[in-house]
Formats: sequence, structure tokens, C-alpha cells
Amino acid sequence: MTTNTKAYLIGGGIGSLAAAAFMIRDGKVKGEHITILEAGSLIGGSLDGAGNPELGYSLRGGRMLTTDNYECTWDLFKSIPSLHHPGKSVFDETLEFNQHYKSNSKARLVDKRRAKVPVASMGFSMHDRMELLKMTMTEEAEMGNSAITDWLSPSFFETEFWYMWATTFAFQPWHSAVEFKRYLHRFMMEFSRIETLAGVKRTVYNQYDSLVLPLQTWLKQQGVHFITNCQVQKLTHTVNNASLMVTGLDCLRDSRKESIVVNEGDLVFLQNGSMTDASSLGSMSSAPEKRSKLDSCGWRLWEQLAADRPGMGNPTAFNSCIAQSYWESFTVTLKDPRFFNLMQEFSGNEAGTGGLVTFKDSNWLMSIVLAHQPHFIDQPEGVQVFWGYALFPDRIGNYVAKPMSECNGAEILQELLGHLRFDAEVFDNANCIPCRMPYITSMFMPRSTGDRPLPVPPGTRNFAFISQFVEVPDDVVFTVEYSVRAAQMAVYQLLSVDRQVPPVTAHDKSIGTKMEAFIKAFK
Repeated sequence: MTTNTKAYLIGGGIGSLAAAAFMIRDGKVKGEHITILEAGSLIGGSLDGAGNPELGYSLRGGRMLTTDNYECTWDLFKSIPSLHHPGKSVFDETLEFNQHYKSNSKARLVDKRRAKVPVASMGFSMHDRMELLKMTMTEEAEMGNSAITDWLSPSFFETEFWYMWATTFAFQPWHSAVEFKRYLHRFMMEFSRIETLAGVKRTVYNQYDSLVLPLQTWLKQQGVHFITNCQVQKLTHTVNNASLMVTGLDCLRDSRKESIVVNEGDLVFLQNGSMTDASSLGSMSSAPEKRSKLDSCGWRLWEQLAADRPGMGNPTAFNSCIAQSYWESFTVTLKDPRFFNLMQEFSGNEAGTGGLVTFKDSNWLMSIVLAHQPHFIDQPEGVQVFWGYALFPDRIGNYVAKPMSECNGAEILQELLGHLRFDAEVFDNANCIPCRMPYITSMFMPRSTGDRPLPVPPGTRNFAFISQFVEVPDDVVFTVEYSVRAAQMAVYQLLSVDRQVPPVTAHDKSIGTKMEAFIKAFK
């Protein structure tokens, strides 16, 4: 490749932003030769954050980070300047923030009596320990597309460990056993401190303001082109000697058809699939609309490629069962400090230090988290924002006689008040915006070898996948790190960059880490 290489990145999520940055920093591609095409109106993909104090703020989700892992993410953000601290990188400001606001949850689980559940013990029986050990030692090839329930007995799913681990990472019992095993290895350091979430790091603001915005700003300064409201509908390609080369992009831009010619030496990167595809927002008076992939285009290009050519993966393994891949979140905007004051008193944690508070007897399995305030760059003093989610939105509530999926924001707050037993007045003038995400854990669905394509599939000359739906050995999906690592791998391979992708840190090989996990399992 030469410095005249042009690159087209389909999808404006963190994977594309990271790929563009790696191309400029390490591949010596000119910024003005890079174009990011986004079907929506905003860049950032699943790392979103929007709204205002009048209409309410909204987050589909929030990502927890670690400095012990996330090797590629920090390799990237050590190079991206902070928007707020001249002379410092995004990594620097994030590290300093977390040195001041350290996670030490004192109310990780709460039961139906509104009592804090003792979590020093993981609640394992010897049978649970033996099954878990067997699962962690079994090769992935032997596990195949099995589910977690194929390896662990029903009693395991009633342990304190499961409630904490499942809600921290959003696992369901029917999800992939291989992915669950990968998490146990990748985050073995967190196993011994899961009850306090001491290993969790957070960004200064929400991830859009803290990660996407500074990265996008830097890319714009390098000359990268951002084209929004541009849906790529088809990739045209040729095949010579079994080698695929993308030659063009057929687009619908602001309702007009356009074509982009991809010349010899140019590159195309596709964010295949989307965990926030077809998501919808509700309001205080309306529940979110129920949508599917038929209402959007997040899976279409991948499905076209997979149908045409082997080695492109199998999107059907991930997007064919919404009932097993969706949950709901909600974002609450307050202009009265009473709720935050009561929660801080109840939990024993200052906002930004406690992590998830999970109501383990909640039919919805509801959790909430109070981030450090302000959580948005433009959030004025006197306004607070908190976020929550529930893993079982199809179940009838404990205090609201309908499933969460049919509830508006006011009813979700009513359910939350029932669990906390706070007076309803704490939510006077509150604005709760629920969000339904039909594919939010689709990447956790049981899969077979080959269902996820490699970042650069065999037999492709100028094309790569970058998303949560590619195969990255030893790493775990549903993390910023996974998308960034996939992007770095793809860029380095296609541009023949003479620099190693930072390896996955093998904490699970550390004798000390193993011993701490062993001791924790027997408490």
C-alpha cells in the first residue's frame, strides 16, 4: 500500500473511528483520504449520549473499562488529546479521574426486604465449583455452540456470584458457553473483587463525550471526511483467482442514490451487524416501539456478503431470536437532589464510586447506577442523571402489573420506587426515557466455529470486518476493547504495518491471580 491509499469505512461506531486513527498514526494514510459513512445522523454508534435537561438525557448503555485489560483501547487513546486538559491524552485524564473516584460498591445486591445482600461469599456449593472448573478447562472446540446451561446446574444460577457476574456483563443462562468461559479467563482478576467492582474504571463523562467526541475531533483535524445520513446498500465486487476485491459502494445519501468507485489499492472496512440496531426510545407517557431488523439496515450488508461467499460468517446465528438477545435500559434526568441523596445514604457510596445496584428479587432483574455528576459535558449544575437496565423485560413487574416492555417511563420509576421504598415525591418532575434494544446481547448468542468471520477474511484483497461480530482469539465481546482490537488487527494486516497489535494480557496465567480466584471461590 502507498500513502495514496483511500479508505472507506461503513458505519460510524468506535470500530471505524479506531480504524481511521490507526491508519493515520501507524499506517501513514492521509486523513483526507479516509471517509466514514454513517447511516444515521450522528457518529459514535453504540457509544451514544444525547439530550438536554429540558427534554431529558438518554444513553442506550454505559461501558465499564479496566486499565488491567483493554490493551488496544489505551494504546489508541494515549494518542488522542483530551478536549479539556491541554497537554494530556484521553488516557491520562481517564486515569487521573479514576484515581480520584475509585469503585468500591457497598450495595451490589439488594433483596426484596430492601436489605443489602452479603456478598463476601460467592454462594457456591462444591458441585457448582466442580462444574465451573470443568467449564473453564474445556477447549472451545469441544464446547461448540453449547449454552451456559449445558455446563452448569440450575443451582448455579441462584448464587450471589451469578447475580453479580450476569448483571455486570449482561449474561443470560442461554447465552454462549464459549463466551462465558472467555469472560472468566479474560476477567479472572475481577472474579476475586466482583462484589466491589474495584477493578472497574469509568470515563469522566458518558462514553460519547469522553471517547467518541475527542477521537472524532482529532480525526477531523487530520482531514477525515464524515458523511452522515448515508446508507450503504450494496458492495460491488469482483473475484479473480478466488480473491475478492470490493470495487464500489452503492449508497442512499439523503434519499438520493449515489455510487462510490473503489479503485485498485483502496480499502473498505465494514462494521458488520449492530448490537443497537433497531433500538427505540420511549417517554414518560409511552413505551418504546417494538422493532426488528426489518425496520433498519444494520445487518443487511453482512447478510448479503454471507449469502454470496464462504468465510464471511453467519449473521443468522446472532440475529434470529430477539426474545433471547434483547433487554431494556432507561435514563433518568432529575432536577431535585433528593433521590441522589437517598441513594447515596442507602448504598453508602458517593455517586461514581458504587457501580451497579442490582435488585436480585426483581422480576425484571433491574439494576441502576449513579455515575459521577455531571455525566454529560453540557449538564448544568442542579441536574442529575442516572441509568438503569433490566435483563428480563418480558416479565410482569413486582409493583407494576405489566411487563417492562409495555411500560412507559413513569411506570418504570414506579417499579423502581417499589424496590427502594422511597416516597414518590423524589421523582417529582423526573424524566425517564426507556430504550428497547432487540439485539443488545446478540453477540452472546451460542455460535459455531466460522459463524464469526475473521477481521480480514481469507481470500479478500481490500476488505475487512470491524465489529463485535468478528473472531478475535481470547478476547471478549460487548466491550469497547473488542471493536478497537478488531480494527487494529484489520488495519495492520491490510496495510502491512510493522508494529505488533498489543497482545491480550494473560492474567489467567498468573499464579497470584489464580490463587486469588481459588480462594474467592471457596469463601
